[in-house]
Amino acid sequence: MKEDLYQLEKSLGDILPKKRYLHSLGVMTTAFSMALVHDADYEKALIAGLLHDCAKYMTGEEMLTECITNGVPVKQVEMLKPDLLHAKLGAFYAKSVYNIEDEEILSAITWHTTGRPDMTLLEKIIFVADYMEPNRTSSVIPNLDNIRKLSFENLDKAVYQILGDTIAYLMESGKLIDETTADTYDFYKRKLCKE
Repeated sequence: MKEDLYQLEKSLGDILPKKRYLHSLGVMTTAFSMALVHDADYEKALIAGLLHDCAKYMTGEEMLTECITNGVPVKQVEMLKPDLLHAKLGAFYAKSVYNIEDEEILSAITWHTTGRPDMTLLEKIIFVADYMEPNRTSSVIPNLDNIRKLSFENLDKAVYQILGDTIAYLMESGKLIDETTADTYDFYKRKLCKE
């Protein structure tokens, strides 16, 4: 596993821009810490955290072309905003380029941007780790300190806060909101209301 992780790190370091590579390392280490706290599989968290943005070195148009060429499903909102495709394409590359067969890891990569209703533990860890890894700053991301605290106490609350802040930002900016993000927000709102 250590050799595999080293090879994955080296491969990503060769293709990702430096800032994106450092972000990926930050997500990997954050996911590892969260996995230990939440009793998740830390090896899967390391790999999913490292590879979550493995397709994010291309332009949106290149991602769209790659998805169409390789039969990766593309939704209408992704046609309009193809940068969203990096998660699905990343899962495809994790399998086809980096030989990751584990469905839990692939699913965590697939859903790390939009989330999805009723996420698995690993999916929640990667979703939250991507948002709050150490290279993120509270001057840019509202409620970041609170989310970092919540991420080690109550993952569902952290997911809900991230989704709420993301939707508010997208609405204020006049940007498209992926329906999966809205559905996920509604799911966790209902879930937390029942607690």
